Amino acid sequence: MKRILCALSLLLFCGLLQTQNFVKTKVVQKAVAGQDDLVELVFTFDIQPGWHVYGPDNDGGPTALTLNFEKLEGAKKEGSLRLSPAPARQQDPIFECEVTFWEKAATVSQRLHLTGGPWKAEGYLEYGACNDETCMPPTPVEFQFKGEGKATKAAEEVVVAPLSYPEGDTNDLSTENKSEGNENEADSGIEAPSGAVGGVELWTPVIDELHALDASSDTQSRSLLGIFLLGILGGLIALLTPCVWPIIPMTVSFFLKRSKDDKKKGIKDAILYGLSIIVIYVALGLLVTLIWGPSSLNALSTNAIFNLFLFALLVVFAASFLGGFEITLPSSWSNKMDEKASSTTGLLSIFFMAATLVLVSFSCTGPIIGLLLVDMMTSGSVVAPTVGMFGFALALAAPFTLFAMFPTWLKSAPKSGNWMNVIKVVLGLVELAFALKFLSVADLAYGWRLLDRETFLCLWILIFALMGFYLLGWIRLPHDEDEYDDDGNVISRPKIGVTRFLSALCVLAFALYMVPGLWGAPCKAVSAFAPPMWTQDFNLNVNTVEATFTDYEEGMAAARKLGKPVMLDFTGFGCVNCRKMEAAVWPDARVRQLMTEDYVLISLYVDDKTPLPQPVEVTEADGSTRKLRTIGDQWSYLQRTKFGAQTQPFYVLLNHEAQPLAGSYSYKEDVPAFVSWLESGLKKFKE
Repeated sequence: MKRILCALSLLLFCGLLQTQNFVKTKVVQKAVAGQDDLVELVFTFDIQPGWHVYGPDNDGGPTALTLNFEKLEGAKKEGSLRLSPAPARQQDPIFECEVTFWEKAATVSQRLHLTGGPWKAEGYLEYGACNDETCMPPTPVEFQFKGEGKATKAAEEVVVAPLSYPEGDTNDLSTENKSEGNENEADSGIEAPSGAVGGVELWTPVIDELHALDASSDTQSRSLLGIFLLGILGGLIALLTPCVWPIIPMTVSFFLKRSKDDKKKGIKDAILYGLSIIVIYVALGLLVTLIWGPSSLNALSTNAIFNLFLFALLVVFAASFLGGFEITLPSSWSNKMDEKASSTTGLLSIFFMAATLVLVSFSCTGPIIGLLLVDMMTSGSVVAPTVGMFGFALALAAPFTLFAMFPTWLKSAPKSGNWMNVIKVVLGLVELAFALKFLSVADLAYGWRLLDRETFLCLWILIFALMGFYLLGWIRLPHDEDEYDDDGNVISRPKIGVTRFLSALCVLAFALYMVPGLWGAPCKAVSAFAPPMWTQDFNLNVNTVEATFTDYEEGMAAARKLGKPVMLDFTGFGCVNCRKMEAAVWPDARVRQLMTEDYVLISLYVDDKTPLPQPVEVTEADGSTRKLRTIGDQWSYLQRTKFGAQTQPFYVLLNHEAQPLAGSYSYKEDVPAFVSWLESGLKKFKE
């Protein structure tokens, strides 16, 4: 189980860690001596100490090195990849397979046989790199070369994006011999991937104009107070698990006995113990923010690979809570912390005691923390993980201090028992339900259509119905404790308390509430998690609003023809707040009338993984180049460069010249405000 968790953690870093200059790369085209009909593409790697690049034969393991040709004209591959030096081989304990890798430096080359006449080779080499703790995401090394009939004598070289060199260090590359494929790059400004419509340049930036209209862009999609309260709720739930609750009386007794002659000192130590717990968990929240940075945290909710990872992670956590296995950290960690606590004194001793609690209770708190961090990282707020972990730690630490201050309260506290296993099972089913949400995001992004809205709702109905049956005692799991009658016989269906019965009633009512959604009912309580309404095949709801166009230029051309303004909707398959707006605001009669009768609605999905007919190379505002390979890449580029925003939902009202009619609108479930915004744009358009 530890290996599974290590592998999942490694995958998380691979999908999210921002590319840094850990590996310098360059690619050159060279002539082969004495062979006029051969050329060689040579890729060199300069690898920083502590890092290694994986080789091409790593089936089932880390990201393998692969060479991908997007265009190969007038030439064909001659043989396989040539590797220098030969990569090292060793058994990897995390991936449980043999892997090959290089350290310090490596050269990979591919020979091309020229078939005569003009030739062209274009594509990218993809590789993975790791150190002992983290990994870079799969990184492309792009190349583009061409020639006339035979290999050129002089080498042509190009600095490869997205990796960059420090200022003043070009690794001895000649800027005069860049690949010919870069000759048509724009010197500055924004380059539109497509043409204009009606003589109007649709991709011209309007960031200043939008700000001048008092835009409401880039607002936080989730209130920090809500995230803090969610953290407190998670902490209270973790407190009631079998790994934490039984520790409270032992810890309180320890502090009271430690200073029995000085009660104030015992209370002071307990307060410091609680503060140490808070410091540890807040540090975890800060670490999450520092590792991935603001831009990555904002992009997580629409990243398909990240959502697949979250699906797998939550399924593992759910299986653990349902009794399949127990997730534990290495015992050496907790033993070392315990030794530190025994060998030190004062504040340091108390801090190590708190760290021991955090490690020992991980099998119960880990899945809860994982679920909270998943939600917080995808909330759109950079400080959300820190605020949420503060709430979690506060709720978890408070009882230790309060019971130390008022020891008599322990007598009235609930005793440990099977009720804590019930909480674990309920949490396991909740995590399983949330796992489906993240699978849905990836399913929509890649167009698999495995988890349409009715399928998603069926699974949620089943999960919460099973939760209700479990709470009623109709289902038992292996780790549930048996109850006995007076004769010592096991009771097959033990009695349940009033609280448990009412909880089962609420859960079953929620399951029934979702049933009409199978025929198109909006089900607003789950709209943020379920797939969009348009994925449902059988829909009796006629009050939905769906975009007529999902292509920017096509929609703008239609708006000119119809004489209507445009409402541009930047959304995502995995955008929770987009679904909330579509379920809570768009169905309103006045909103629906304005959007369907007075505007042309264009929805652009920034996480659509459908490949473009051919990759498009664009120039960013900072002068760097980037290739757009999917439809989602194209719309994300449009939102970023034309409107200066990156979060979703993001709504803009445009005239036929692609100029804003009003300030932008982000997530805000306020029907009157949304109506007023639409009417203001319509009024300006008519003027």
